Amino acid sequence: MRTFPKGGVHPPGLKIASGSAISLLSLPEIACIHLSQHLGAPAQPVVAKGDAVKVGQLIAEVSGFVSANIHSPVSGIIQKIEPAPDASGYAKPAIFIEVSGDEWLESIDRTPVLAKPNGITGDEIIAKVKEMGIVGLGGATFPSHVKISVPKGKKADILIINGVECEPYLTSDHRLMLEKGEEILTGIQLLMRALGVERAVIGIERNKPDAIRHLAGLAAGYPGITVCALKVKYPQGGEKQLIKAITGREVPSLGLPIEVGAVVHNVGTAFAVYEAVLKNKPLFERVVTVTGKNLAHTANFQVRIGTPVIQLIDAVGGLPGNAAKVINGGPMMGKALPMLGVPVTKGTSGILIMSDQESARKQSMNCIRCSRCSSACPMGLEPYLLMSLGEAKRWEDMESEHTLDCMECGSCSYTCPSHRPLLDYIRIGKSNVNRIIRARK
Repeated sequence: MRTFPKGGVHPPGLKIASGSAISLLSLPEIACIHLSQHLGAPAQPVVAKGDAVKVGQLIAEVSGFVSANIHSPVSGIIQKIEPAPDASGYAKPAIFIEVSGDEWLESIDRTPVLAKPNGITGDEIIAKVKEMGIVGLGGATFPSHVKISVPKGKKADILIINGVECEPYLTSDHRLMLEKGEEILTGIQLLMRALGVERAVIGIERNKPDAIRHLAGLAAGYPGITVCALKVKYPQGGEKQLIKAITGREVPSLGLPIEVGAVVHNVGTAFAVYEAVLKNKPLFERVVTVTGKNLAHTANFQVRIGTPVIQLIDAVGGLPGNAAKVINGGPMMGKALPMLGVPVTKGTSGILIMSDQESARKQSMNCIRCSRCSSACPMGLEPYLLMSLGEAKRWEDMESEHTLDCMECGSCSYTCPSHRPLLDYIRIGKSNVNRIIRARK
């Protein structure tokens, strides 16, 4: 059974929301749309206080090559443009819209009829993906038009679609594959055409047999697209791990997938590309899992960007009495939210509510030299060493030990019997190494 060979762990899946069909969440009263909710340069506003906007209207445009357009997720009046806390807790520039009705741009095709690519060219696809503000929906939020614009001198020969969703608890991709299979496959066709490749493989772990069967059956009618069932192992959703599992190719240190002829996109991104190119619909909403062991019920909501997180929690019965942390994302790579008024962004895949017992950090003890962290690291690093160097603030040594290759999957911290905060120190080290590299330039 295929998987990546190096490291990895097996946390409990806890996919308790997998049986919850995607449902629409009601609109917020006020939408807060951050200008930096994608990797790269923040978008620049093209609206002002008092302007009336419709759903899908451009409200902020790209400000660099690696940047993404932002469109209004609601109709209403621009209330203000000022900093507001994001998921990190820091105030970042944002556009506030007072919601009034739900009036969409007439150019958006809202019919459920499946559209087909027909004669659209690769360049037209790339331009549309850029115009509609599509970013990677697997978590990294890298602008998708950049990813499908293969650099000169490079060539892609395979498109890999990430349907792994290996993070415990999260099920938004699973539900999307079950409910929007034809649209995803059509989006894959568009991505293949933009990249100029003849082959695409959808990687799905075996804990989603219904999604494997469904997409494999549909893919029979789409030339060049196949489904690859993978062994369940975290973090198989990482680009480098997924490429290794499916193709056997190894992306070099600090390298990109295109170095080995591969491009990876999430299933949610493929669906968004379909809607952007063939339905003229910008990325202003996404599917978000709201889950936790002690919730009244779990859900997979279709949510407008800018909706406050508390509204999602209220829709599943509110916070249980023993709630201690609300996680933006899953338990392995997600981060605790500092407040519940922060808005959903393009990168919000899930909201996880954890009890005090689940989320409490255990007392950190001395390293016992067991090497479990090294064995678990999917990048072949030595987390115990990187933590020691981080504690000593030896940033140059951390750089020489390839700390920037760390994908921050948390496998090291998860497996450590001494409960050492390995990833915390590695993140601090990465931040300082990046600062040093920027200073050199």
